[in-house]
Amino acid sequence: MATTYTPTLTLAGARAAVAAAESEAQRIGVPMNIAIMDSSCHLIAFHRMEGAKITSIDIALNKAFTAAGHRAPTSIYKENVWPGGAAFSIWNSNGGKFTTIAGGVPIVDNEGRVLGAIGCSTGTPPQDEQVAKVGKEAVEKIIKEGKIMKAKL
Repeated sequence: MATTYTPTLTLAGARAAVAAAESEAQRIGVPMNIAIMDSSCHLIAFHRMEGAKITSIDIALNKAFTAAGHRAPTSIYKENVWPGGAAFSIWNSNGGKFTTIAGGVPIVDNEGRVLGAIGCSTGTPPQDEQVAKVGKEAVEKIIKEGKIMKAKL
């Protein structure tokens, strides 16, 4: 076969993730920058809540980029990125966009394929991760219920 098709998150899915993440950020009282990337690491949606740190904009984008591109949460690296760790200096890859700070999580379909990712930043890494997971779970619930149809290519 000479071609392949990769499922990806839609704008409707991205909007659902942003809405759920924003709601969670409001609930915990931490304004967030929220970025959504598709399965090819292209930005679909970005939302900066009032009061979110300006310096966290790129961090949210990089968290979504890393989670979508590496197909794993950014929180998995922890001890591996310290000197002597298996992934030491990985943050230098991809033009410096690869990040190992918690708060980026992939969004997957019912078959476990990564459709994209959400990255959140402004709070502590655990707060960012919590808000991102709520956004991810909102989209995955919609997919599981069959409310977002797969794109026909």
